[in-house]
Amino acid sequence: MKILITGANGRLGSALCDRLAGTYRVIPLVGEEAPGVHVELTRWGEVHRAVEHFEPDFIVHTAAWTDVDGCARDPQRALHVNGLGTQYLAAASGARGVPMLYVSSNEVFDGTSAQPYREYDPTRPANPYGYSKWVGEQALIRHNPQHMIVRTAWLFAHGGRNFVQTILNAARAGQPLRVVRDEVSNPTYADDLADAIVQLIGTRCWGTYHLTNSGAASRFTFAQAVLEAAGINVPLEPITLKEWLRPSTPPPHAALANVAAAALGVTLRPWQEALRAFIQREAEQHA
Repeated sequence: MKILITGANGRLGSALCDRLAGTYRVIPLVGEEAPGVHVELTRWGEVHRAVEHFEPDFIVHTAAWTDVDGCARDPQRALHVNGLGTQYLAAASGARGVPMLYVSSNEVFDGTSAQPYREYDPTRPANPYGYSKWVGEQALIRHNPQHMIVRTAWLFAHGGRNFVQTILNAARAGQPLRVVRDEVSNPTYADDLADAIVQLIGTRCWGTYHLTNSGAASRFTFAQAVLEAAGINVPLEPITLKEWLRPSTPPPHAALANVAAAALGVTLRPWQEALRAFIQREAEQHA
């Protein structure tokens, strides 16, 4: 079985390549800045030819423009990369009867619910990034019946730029830490997400899934846990979303509930446990 993985040089994509390579023949597609096989996903002709040439048995689409503030500054590019790029891949895979898994985001919800969102709750994206990911979801549903949509949230990974490393770098540099207390979601370790996706692929049960480490936290609570796990004691000031000016408007309460995957036996450990494992491995890698 051949599995084509887009964004294979990304943190989630590379973790998936590592895990799937032992069982399947992996075809990694990378971004243009990385060495390897590159396909411009925003060009229909290239996408169509790539799917015909590689003849995959399954496609995992992790590639995306994930700069949320960048998407707010340039919503047309966000729509083109995340929306139309996914549509082209969905159309090409659907035409050949190739199943496809698409990694989406909690930001397809507006964050106004007091309860964690379930897989089939109404989606109302509140910013250009969320809208572009929602467009990708809709395109996949329409073009390829053999699909899996995996929504995740607040991903942190080794070697990447993410919230955990931002907090640690600022704390170690002695910079003041002001963190939002009224934005809530699910911190998620990329390695755990990759393991869960591998399990999900094995079920061959098409549909929409929420895969995050279990439990939810505010950005402020998450930052507190990061500092505690790293053994760093610095002042941490809670602020509100209104005080943190940025181009994008994040959903304030967009925690996800894993209902569908859990029913298949696919679950992830609590985010606190995952964070401690991440911090420990970071320390080992830099020892």
